[in-house]
Amino acid sequence: MSGPNWSNRTLWTGDNLDIMRGMNSETVDLIYLDPPFNSNRDYAAPIGSEAAGAAFKDTWTLSDVDEAWHGEIADRDPALYAIVDAAGMAHGKGMKSYLIMMAVRLMEMQRLLKDTGSIYLHCDPTASHYLKTLMDAIFGAGNFRNDITWKRKAGRGETQNAAIRFGVTSDVLLFYARSSVTVLNRQSRPNNPAYIASKFTHVDDHGRRYQLDNLTSPSPRPNLAYEYKGYKPPKNGWAVSRERMEQMDREGRIHFPSDKSKRLRRIRFLDELPGETVDTLWDDIPPINSQAQERVGYPTQKPLALLNRIIRASSNEGDIVLDPFAGCATALVAADRLNREWVGIDLSPLAAKLVLKRIREDRGPLFDDIHHRTDIPRRTDLGELPNYRTHKHTLYGKQEGQCTGCRVMFPFRNLTVDHVVPQSKGGSDHIENLQLLCAACNSTKGARSQEEFVAKLKAEGIRH
Repeated sequence: MSGPNWSNRTLWTGDNLDIMRGMNSETVDLIYLDPPFNSNRDYAAPIGSEAAGAAFKDTWTLSDVDEAWHGEIADRDPALYAIVDAAGMAHGKGMKSYLIMMAVRLMEMQRLLKDTGSIYLHCDPTASHYLKTLMDAIFGAGNFRNDITWKRKAGRGETQNAAIRFGVTSDVLLFYARSSVTVLNRQSRPNNPAYIASKFTHVDDHGRRYQLDNLTSPSPRPNLAYEYKGYKPPKNGWAVSRERMEQMDREGRIHFPSDKSKRLRRIRFLDELPGETVDTLWDDIPPINSQAQERVGYPTQKPLALLNRIIRASSNEGDIVLDPFAGCATALVAADRLNREWVGIDLSPLAAKLVLKRIREDRGPLFDDIHHRTDIPRRTDLGELPNYRTHKHTLYGKQEGQCTGCRVMFPFRNLTVDHVVPQSKGGSDHIENLQLLCAACNSTKGARSQEEFVAKLKAEGIRH
């Protein structure tokens, strides 16, 4: 299996669909994406901030290119096609356009993940339910792991629509695995002060807070029904062996009540506990406030603490993290701090400047091994391929003599081999990326993407 066809700490400026299509398969350990949410809002960074100039319009309208992508989805995944089509009927053309944009990219992300890999899609209730059905179809419903709620602000209500709904205070993280062997490192967070006050009510001679816990076995264990220092065993026996009991006694972890008719108890020290286990409600990570040191002014910037948790949970040191909507580079900065390799993609050239600036500030001015690329990578994981023109006979039979553009039948000699994804955009010579076009359609297509080509044929009335 080939490894990545890019260097560590690479940031691409360009369309992430074209770039991901040129990346080798099964090379990424973790994907985090914070794409547009289909919020019908315009975003722009404040003038004077580090991210000044960053702006995007999160409003979607159905175009001919979208419809062509929809056709591609129909060919590759009929179930996915049905989901997108149903969403369009239920929610309108804007949602259909948005989901088509996401679906073709999620299919590439699924290809890029290793078997042990994971993906976290950051969204909000606007489209989270539709995105989940997309991911069920692409990654497999059995690989769904969690629907995580990040409470990003206090519940102070909202002025818009306040009369008809509760205030929206949270985002959604859709967590999917690539397979059953995905990495997951359990995370913990500080204990709630109220929990500490109610449970850790004892203090030893050294000022250490502790709680008394049960030492009774939950089920009958006759072999552990021994007497210890005059204390009779409980009905089911002890939860630990005599050897373990003696070790805990030496370490001062057994509570001996003065009344020997009462049971021994286990001592658990507060300062030895890792904290509460993190579950699916993340209400302990606040959003970035106006005075935060990490704030750069990017319209939808997420806190480093959020990305730290995701990266620690679903990757190990040395693993590769991909953020295909890099924005102001928070995921990449977090990955770099945690000694992961990383690769990012963003449509805006501003992202490259922010990545370089933030990581230099984080790692020092001499740190300068970030690779900024604007080209489309060429896959190297397909092995040695024959000249693409040798597939002409196979393609002619597969297409039954039809040009895939205008869909007119032509003699063999009048058709030419074309790359579906152009070579200039990372398209390979693999037969799955080849088609036969007539001379007129080949000339029309040129270096256009397949989606743009089909849209042009429709606009000219050549294809319906």
